[in-house]
Amino acid sequence: MAIVGRTMAALLSVELKQKADALRAELAGALREYGRLIYSNSLGAEAMVLTDVIWSHLPAIEVFSIDTGRLHEETYELLEKLQRRYQRRVRLVYPDAQALETLVAAQGVNGFYNSLDARLDCCRIRKVEPFKRAIAGFPAWVTGVRREQSADRALGQHREWDTQHGLYKVSPLLEWSEADVWQYIRAHRLPYNPLHDRQFPSIGCSPCTRAVQPGESRRAGRWWWEQSESRECGLHPRVLPVALPA
Repeated sequence: MAIVGRTMAALLSVELKQKADALRAELAGALREYGRLIYSNSLGAEAMVLTDVIWSHLPAIEVFSIDTGRLHEETYELLEKLQRRYQRRVRLVYPDAQALETLVAAQGVNGFYNSLDARLDCCRIRKVEPFKRAIAGFPAWVTGVRREQSADRALGQHREWDTQHGLYKVSPLLEWSEADVWQYIRAHRLPYNPLHDRQFPSIGCSPCTRAVQPGESRRAGRWWWEQSESRECGLHPRVLPVALPA
């Protein structure tokens, strides 16, 4: 196993090897500083990198993922592959059943297409509320956002106070490019969602995700019927805070 590990590491460029070492060091430092860390695993490409680093080197970091009830089948298959590879379980967090039943009764099964408010209500119940339950009691959470994903995400800091959720937010992949992510995945032969090979760079709920077209931004397939400035689910604020609390 050690020989295989060295061979895989050799496939990384010098720059990416340095980024991977810095990523591990940043997470280790955050774990020492905050005592407890929890990773919100999106099961996207970036998540494969973070899952590999965390489960291979920093298993004290807790990992969860949100099953909204509307994920792609390929996402569930990926989850099984991850758990078999690392012999670990991702803690799955689900929407509150009563809240979800009330939402669907009010707006219909696919009512989120009708307005921005309806879509945000759906995201709140299926994703944001379960997220808040999962991170409750933790001093900091880990995210896989990168600067090049969107204008708002470009303003992020590696560590910042998340005013919206009341804890610190650690974003160790901010400086990674999409090419970096895929080089790491291929060098380590990590599993990934096959939808990425069908021009789905960002994968969320099935009815709210489509393939991107030539010339479109990498997040154009998320909530594509809306204006680009509204295309977040509520986990990441549209204007990211930069100041830490005193």
